[in-house]
Amino acid sequence: MPGPIDGYIAPEMGVRLHAALKSADVPYRPPPFLFRPYGTRALMLARDLLEALATGEAVSGAALARRAGVTRAAVWKQIEALRLKGVPVEAKVGGGYRLPWRTELLDPARIREHLPPDIAQDLGLLEVHWEIDSTSSELQRRLPTLDDCSIVIGEMQSAGRGRRGRAWLSPPGMNLYLSILKRFDGGFAGMTGLSLAVGVILMRALDELGIRTAGLKWPNDVLAGQAKLAGILVELSGEYLGPCTAVIGIGVNIRLPDALHEQAEQPITDLASLRGDDPPGRNRVAGVLIEKLVEGLRQFDRQGFAGFVADYAQYDLLKGEPLRVIGAQSEFAGTGEGVDPRGALLVRRDEGDIVAIDSADVSVRRQGKP
Repeated sequence: MPGPIDGYIAPEMGVRLHAALKSADVPYRPPPFLFRPYGTRALMLARDLLEALATGEAVSGAALARRAGVTRAAVWKQIEALRLKGVPVEAKVGGGYRLPWRTELLDPARIREHLPPDIAQDLGLLEVHWEIDSTSSELQRRLPTLDDCSIVIGEMQSAGRGRRGRAWLSPPGMNLYLSILKRFDGGFAGMTGLSLAVGVILMRALDELGIRTAGLKWPNDVLAGQAKLAGILVELSGEYLGPCTAVIGIGVNIRLPDALHEQAEQPITDLASLRGDDPPGRNRVAGVLIEKLVEGLRQFDRQGFAGFVADYAQYDLLKGEPLRVIGAQSEFAGTGEGVDPRGALLVRRDEGDIVAIDSADVSVRRQGKP
């Protein structure tokens, strides 16, 4: 099959893509959304409706029906489906439908406009899916056939996931759900600290987007004002000493409706809140993040996490903080002392000794709590 695939993959296109790959005898397992009984027509209609409402201006049900070539009843049904997915579509009798803010749908061509030529040249595949189970799962399914630095982005995910299998809420048209595939010649032994390095890379992107109030909570949460702004999930496959592959998933909250705050299991925030209700465009956010990822992963390939330790210290939210550490075998209190060159969290226990933590749940002890 000639060259990498680069473009927006709608469900109907996805079915054709699967057929082409199958006829070419390429090992590929299609994502679940391609064959849902719900049907590609309904999925395309939902995307068309969101695109029509993206300006934030009211659009009548009749106008939406004409645009999509369906009945007003079908429009209403899909508006309700968007609402169930977390999109706050407003409706007024005689006033049509509208979103409470402007948005833009993700588009590969517009994303590439924000990439320097050398970065764009180094990309493998760049796909945007309307709906997908998980962008990282899609890369994993197609791992044998994809070039280095291939990227899959989803407008929404039905099975987005975070650290330790936790769900990542993923409504369409509001945030950024992106995964990148990176191949390394070294094995697992050289991958220690990769998730922390990706945190630094994400902070570099946020700096360029004008976000100066965020920081990193070990191992890989991006917080602003004690609320989660972004998350990172790194999955490795390959050999301990030989070549290995990383699939890196990143979710960035750009615009969160009130209902999503209520569903979340922890405090969350978004770029809109941090930018005075004026977040950067979603295609720009994607472009800046991709640029920093490609640059930063090149750096990690050369230097490992040792090349990121100093920058990590700049963003470290746990340094000097009173901590509660809950591991598989023990629980103790201490004070954050930064991270070591492997990416392990350093904690000075209340008894005075410093221990290196590779895996644990870590929280800041609030005043008045043990």
